[in-house]
Amino acid sequence: MKEKEEERLKELKKIELDYHKQGIKYIAGIDEAGRGPLAGPVVVGCVIMPEDSFIEGVNDSKKVSEKKREKLYDEIINNAISWSVAVIGWHEIDELNILNATKKGVTECINNLETKPELILVDALKGIDTCNIPYVSMVKGDAKCYSISAASILAKVTRDRIMREWDEVYPQYGFAKHKGYGTKAHIEALKEYGPCPIHRKTFITHFV
Repeated sequence: MKEKEEERLKELKKIELDYHKQGIKYIAGIDEAGRGPLAGPVVVGCVIMPEDSFIEGVNDSKKVSEKKREKLYDEIINNAISWSVAVIGWHEIDELNILNATKKGVTECINNLETKPELILVDALKGIDTCNIPYVSMVKGDAKCYSISAASILAKVTRDRIMREWDEVYPQYGFAKHKGYGTKAHIEALKEYGPCPIHRKTFITHFV
């Protein structure tokens, strides 16, 4: 591993290492993908990484290429002590609103972990049900914290795969390219073809 990357990862792991020094062994990082799109689910990722885990390239998923994220996804799940993802569909997003749907995904992720964490680090969410496990919410946690970065990659890769599958069902919208986000091409397709079943009805009121 190059020296510069090693230093970056050490900086990214500082938060967890401080907690490990306090005797906390199992720390879960949580992040989501897909709060903003006009279509598809929101996906929440959760992962407990070993204290000595230093996977080259782990970073905020938005700073990693799609090809690299796919490779990192496999490395993370193979390296993790425990991991899970929760997929909350567009119907629930419309019913609950996106914030509450995301919070529901967080709780599902925690419940699905095989190893119970002693502490949860989550990216910028508060008022969440963490099943009585203490949690710390941090703004831009996916760029500051190794386990949250890893969780962001699990969430992003899972969601991207889902949207590529939906692209095969509804190719006219270009889901494989924009993953449901409100790009110019997506909005033009939405106006031309109208919404399909996976569009979030509460998100597209301005476009149809």
